[in-house]
Amino acid sequence: MSALLVPPLAPATLAYSLCVVFAAGIVRGFAGFGFSAITVAGMSLVVSPALVVPAIFMLEILASLSQLRGIARDIDMPWLSWLMLGNLICIPVGVALLAWLPETPLRLLIGALLMSAALLLRAGARATLVPTRGVRLSAGLASGFINGVAAIGGIAIAVLLSTAKMAPARLRATLIALLLFSDVVSLVCAALMPSSAHASGNLLGPDTLKWALWLAPAMLAGIWWGQRSFKGVSPEQFRKHVLNLLIGLAAVSVVRSVAGLIG
Repeated sequence: MSALLVPPLAPATLAYSLCVVFAAGIVRGFAGFGFSAITVAGMSLVVSPALVVPAIFMLEILASLSQLRGIARDIDMPWLSWLMLGNLICIPVGVALLAWLPETPLRLLIGALLMSAALLLRAGARATLVPTRGVRLSAGLASGFINGVAAIGGIAIAVLLSTAKMAPARLRATLIALLLFSDVVSLVCAALMPSSAHASGNLLGPDTLKWALWLAPAMLAGIWWGQRSFKGVSPEQFRKHVLNLLIGLAAVSVVRSVAGLIG
């Protein structure tokens, strides 16, 4: 127990990480998704993604449990069932890549995925998906892979569901339910997945719980703030600010990764 009380980072880096998690929690509380994307983008600038992502799975589970009350009647079960199947199939593939890819290419992949998703949302893509079984399964497969390798499946599926003309309350509830399922699957995969020489230790080990315990209060405080604040703020304006932040963080991550590859 005493080992859990020892901070996982130096004071300055820990303070930065808590600020990132708090900001990501505000977004999660307001929009129902985006926590992992902002946390990975922000923290991967100072910490190996292989250390951060498993702890984020834990935090996402806690976040979903804290938001489940009152959303059950709004969940779109036809979408959710096929999305869950696709996640179940492809999350292990993504987690395997997280365990075996060298760190610098992994940073580049995460940054590129983040930037692509954020730019799509920021541009206001308006393509319309016909919600067939194949489309729903394909969306689940894509979001599962992205969630396993970079913990940003929520952003990916939000892009896809926004093209299905789903009501905001239904989209939010379906996202929260899917994220709960997908992060449980991701956490189990991380626990079972062997790591390679490239990974900074096991994907899921004793330090993962320490990371989650130190970061959870900042996340929960952010969720509380996001749920109760910004009622007078235009959702469209807030969404634009969040996406601008994601694009900026992703750009920094991509530049650093490219510089590392060249160097």
